Amino acid sequence: MVTAMNVSDEVEQMFQPYNFELFQDIRPVLEEYWATSFTIALIYLLLIFVGQNYMKARKGFNLQGPLILWSFCLAIFSKIIELGDTAFIILYKWPLIFVHWYHHSTELVYKSFGYKNKVAAGGWFMTMNYGVHAIMYTYYTLKAAKVKPPRWFPMLVTSLQILQMFMGATVGILTYVWRQEQGCHTTKEHLFWSFILYTTYFLLFVQFFHQNYVITKVKAKTKSQ
Repeated sequence: MVTAMNVSDEVEQMFQPYNFELFQDIRPVLEEYWATSFTIALIYLLLIFVGQNYMKARKGFNLQGPLILWSFCLAIFSKIIELGDTAFIILYKWPLIFVHWYHHSTELVYKSFGYKNKVAAGGWFMTMNYGVHAIMYTYYTLKAAKVKPPRWFPMLVTSLQILQMFMGATVGILTYVWRQEQGCHTTKEHLFWSFILYTTYFLLFVQFFHQNYVITKVKAKTKSQ
């Protein structure tokens, strides 16, 4: 029977630390950044309010070129600069949904908290996040370039996001269960915040999927009849 220790050893071999995780000399900077992440998130939310009010009486901008470049760059690598997505939504005067700004702002703060405290499951969260975002921003790049992707592509993106949030909550629980293992230190505080955030993300993305792909499809079918 495979023990928890064997599983931990195998996982450790599969997921080696990123180079930047080995740099101990930047730890004081990251500890300071953890506090500043709240300020960044608050400024981000304030700019949403200011930006939407500024654009109320104005026509949406045509920013196709910058949006293509932006989405393509984020398909390769991303995190804090992702907050700029909201600027394009506001300047284009597209609808800004709750899950967008809630996810961006809370993720920024939690990732800062997780890296500062060396949360044991951080590597899993980061790998899942980058994997899904690479596909998601590829879709956004095609959409910005007015290249019509297959109809299933946006459904695939949202499905992967739902799976990511389910796995995030699961990994958080397993990390706490295995917390006595070597290199797997975590606390009830880590478990609480990771579970709360990933569960709310999961529910919001499920709601988004249902509203955009299930209800819309039913309405379209009803109209055709």
